[in-house]
Amino acid sequence: MHSFYHYALTYRGRKEPDEKSRLADWMFYDHDFPKQSADYHEISNYLEWNSPFPGALTVFDQLWEAYQLDHID
Repeated sequence: MHSFYHYALTYRGRKEPDEKSRLADWMFYDHDFPKQSADYHEISNYLEWNSPFPGALTVFDQLWEAYQLDHID
C-alpha cells in the first residue's frame, strides 16, 4: 500500500491549481510532513497544527476519502 503522501502527489503541479493541488504542492515542500504515513489521525493532527491555508483540513478529508477508495482494501 502506498502512503497517503504518494497518493496526494498525483495532484501536484496542475496547470490551473485547485485546492487539492495546492495541498499536494505544500506537502511536497514541507520536509516535516509525515510522508510514510497511512494513518488518518497522524496526518490530520499534523495538518491541524501546520495548516498551509484555510480549508486545508476539508481538502485533506476529500483526498483521504478518495485515497481510501483507491488504495485501502
